[in-house]
Amino acid sequence: MSIHSEFDPLSRLSSLNNISLRCVSNVSCLFGESSKIEGTEGERNEAWVWNVFDLYFLFVYFCPALYLCRDFRYKRFAERLAQLEEAEGAFDYFTLSYRSFGIQRRSDNGLVLREWAPGAEAVFLTGDFNSWEKQSHPFTQKEYGKWELYLSPKVDKSPAIKKSGLISGPFLSVSLTFLLSRPQFQHPRPPRPSSLRIYEAHVGISSPEEKIASYRNFTRDVLPRIKDLGYNCVQLMAIMEHAYYASFGYQVTNFFAASSRFGTPDDLKHLVDTAHSMGITVLLDMVHSHASSNTEDGLNYFDGTDSCFFHGGSRGNHSLWGSRLFNYSSWEVVRFLLSNLRWWMEEYHFDGFRFDAVTSMLYHHHGIGTSFSGNYSEYFGIHVDEDALVYLMLANHILHKLYPQCITVAEDVSGMPGLCRSIEEGGLGFDYRLTMAVPDKWIQVLKEVRDEDWDLKNIVQTLTNRRRGEASITYAESHDQALVGDKSLAFWLMDKEMYTNMSALTAMTPVIDRGIQLHKLIRLLTHSLGGEGYLNFMGNEFGHPEWLDFPRKGNNESYHYARRQFNLVDIEHLRYRQLYAFDRDMNLTEDKYGWLAAGQVRSDKVIVFERSNLLFIFNFHPCNSYIDYRVAVEHAGKYKIKLNSDELQYGGHGRLVQDTEFFTEPMPFNGRAQSFLVIWRLLKNIALK
Repeated sequence: MSIHSEFDPLSRLSSLNNISLRCVSNVSCLFGESSKIEGTEGERNEAWVWNVFDLYFLFVYFCPALYLCRDFRYKRFAERLAQLEEAEGAFDYFTLSYRSFGIQRRSDNGLVLREWAPGAEAVFLTGDFNSWEKQSHPFTQKEYGKWELYLSPKVDKSPAIKKSGLISGPFLSVSLTFLLSRPQFQHPRPPRPSSLRIYEAHVGISSPEEKIASYRNFTRDVLPRIKDLGYNCVQLMAIMEHAYYASFGYQVTNFFAASSRFGTPDDLKHLVDTAHSMGITVLLDMVHSHASSNTEDGLNYFDGTDSCFFHGGSRGNHSLWGSRLFNYSSWEVVRFLLSNLRWWMEEYHFDGFRFDAVTSMLYHHHGIGTSFSGNYSEYFGIHVDEDALVYLMLANHILHKLYPQCITVAEDVSGMPGLCRSIEEGGLGFDYRLTMAVPDKWIQVLKEVRDEDWDLKNIVQTLTNRRRGEASITYAESHDQALVGDKSLAFWLMDKEMYTNMSALTAMTPVIDRGIQLHKLIRLLTHSLGGEGYLNFMGNEFGHPEWLDFPRKGNNESYHYARRQFNLVDIEHLRYRQLYAFDRDMNLTEDKYGWLAAGQVRSDKVIVFERSNLLFIFNFHPCNSYIDYRVAVEHAGKYKIKLNSDELQYGGHGRLVQDTEFFTEPMPFNGRAQSFLVIWRLLKNIALK
């Protein structure tokens, strides 16, 4: 049931003459509290009493906090799941609908084609196989808006449509390669990482050359770098087919096809299989929040109406993106989307998904013109799209039931409570949420404040300000910050000097010196303090210069900025190698000590905190070094340096002897029983154990 913003609970109240209700229930909330709702007994209107959701509307309107309660959110999910299982037999069968829709090959090589087009008066199949004759192959209409066509095999017993044939349709786009050959995966999915270190990547820009790179190029050239850097997960963007390359893959035209501009489906399978052989988990950037408005090659107006897969009228259009918005209350739309998740898991062996633009899904206002302050009235009320919320709960429930090791990540800027809590608690069931405020904070600081004036307390507050019990993926920058109109952290720090002064054969200029030191400090501070997982966008680990801009009319269709210059790392005398080395050893140190999996931290320009039996010390001061700086610790003993950003190999100055040992003394300090003195230099960080 969809909750519309135009609903007026007061007008509903006025129709409830002579009605009083008695409702007593113990309500278990997301935060472990209980409350009781009571009324008085009296005459009852049967139509009202049996409509649970009308009562729910009143609760939401007059007491939004009640919406936090598990009973309301979970009940809608449970009822939808029960309806699905009753009508379809089981959610496993329902989510495998791609095996009955689209093109299905029979044992005799006959092909059965089935699609859902409820608004259509007639449906025809056209393609290479029939010389694009528009009406030679009509479908037969079935019940519930479904259409079906059978194609007999050819005289030579081969399928009527050859392997390379071109056809179109929501499910029909499943590549014929899968009908005619299914290469076997050689390697099982790796175990789910306890500490998730994600390398966010785009296949098309993964080459230094000014061209669209391929799946095979990525497999050969980029996967070994990801492994060497210590990342245990790669998140692939722009895999779902999209007609407009510059959309970064977020204007999907075909949900059941891997982008053909990068190669064949077999090439993508080989990429995933190779990643698994290296112990690398593979996530797909999943776009179920909206779809391209294209009509020739997309879902839009597929059956001749604007409401086949989407809401009709203005509600079905995203006013900023110019795309179409799914109708999550539709049974067949839910079938299509859940089947799409199963298809990517089964056919390509992905290990999970990053769900894009979850904020747009959760609210009728799609986050447009809305500032989220953290007030609970912003998250619970009639402005929440209940159908989208239930869809996300269904998606997480089914994925985690069928694939217990599956990882789901939500891109939500609103801070919806319970997003990463279990469905049984009334949460949405995601494993992680992205800490989108962190990269915004770093960009704001670099744009507006001199580093000698940084408010470290405010920075630490941003890094640690996340919901307890809900795991987060943190990052200093992602693809959003690299796009044209913005700049990477390295480019904000060093700007034009990156063109002339990144050679280690010349003296380090003050700008390059400051930029390299801060680049390392920002990334390690974010990595060690900001979340339960870490993400890096490809190339940013070595301070990729400039910005990212896809070919378009505005840049004369140039690929100059639509590439990643990995060749910079391979030139021995360039300082990019030093940043690369630090990023690698940062990940390898985390892999050894596991601070991401150690829970949230206790946090004391200087920042000192403990996490996963490691002591992190950051000095952000631009000109001050410290002698005999006392640091409080919980455990007595000897501390050794495990990672030091000032080492020469990382572009530092080597001002601290790496094998220096620090011994505690029983001197209470900052609420801890032990402490010791350290000496360390400006713009540097160390990790001790």
